[in-house]
Amino acid sequence: MSPISIPSIRLNDGNDLPAVGFGTYKLNGSAGVSDIVSAIKVGYRLLDSAFNYENEGAVGEAVREAGIARDKLRIVSKLPGRHHHFEEAIATVEESLYRAQLDYYDLYLIHWPNPSKDLYVEAWQALIEARKKGLIRSIGVCNFLPEHLERLIKETGVTPVVNQVELHPYFPQEEQRAWDKAHGIVTESWSPLGRASKLLQDDTIKKIADRLGKSIPQVILRWHVQLGAIPIPKASSKERQIENLSLFDFELSPQDVEIIATLARPDGRLADQDPARYEEF
Repeated sequence: MSPISIPSIRLNDGNDLPAVGFGTYKLNGSAGVSDIVSAIKVGYRLLDSAFNYENEGAVGEAVREAGIARDKLRIVSKLPGRHHHFEEAIATVEESLYRAQLDYYDLYLIHWPNPSKDLYVEAWQALIEARKKGLIRSIGVCNFLPEHLERLIKETGVTPVVNQVELHPYFPQEEQRAWDKAHGIVTESWSPLGRASKLLQDDTIKKIADRLGKSIPQVILRWHVQLGAIPIPKASSKERQIENLSLFDFELSPQDVEIIATLARPDGRLADQDPARYEEF
């Protein structure tokens, strides 16, 4: 089969990302390489990794094995909280590249702000420097609240291209998405399918899926796309990889979107990971 074609989203630095990506968390070793190669071959061009996933090597190996031109791919990794000091952050980006055996990352993100440590601005300055050195094409963040983003922009003059946050129908992040959009930041969705929670058996979404002749995951991922967010679902089987990418031959009606909006919960986070206090190193 021919790879599925995916639209692109333009970033505020002039670069672009595909409208859907592939999550690689827990895809490690030779089995992980095989799953990632499969994803590339069915059409994924955005691969999301992190230093803390300990699989940058598997991602790099999959890129080499898949046989797709490097400039057609968008490879992403993330800076862990324990390396926010400037020099450590630069060395970590270099180490990420050594692990993956890549010349550059298309996008590199600060994984968590860890506000009690108060080093995220220093980490951001390091990513700015790494971009100048040609180690990274675009720079962004994960799990940053408006107050964290405001401070980055005010103190460095550089706005992240992406803010990757927990986002799914139980936790749609309406205010955060609006803030990001108003400042030219693309929102990416981690755990877009709710980490195989009850979301995938939700009767409200199932009714929409049945009417459209689509699966529940397809309806949820299409919802992300129509919000303007980039979902990064993970799937090991080729069939599910194809299903999660087959989102561009149908559309949710405004009424469908309104119905899904009713699923939002006051705090729908899956694991109480509020960036105001949750920290990861």
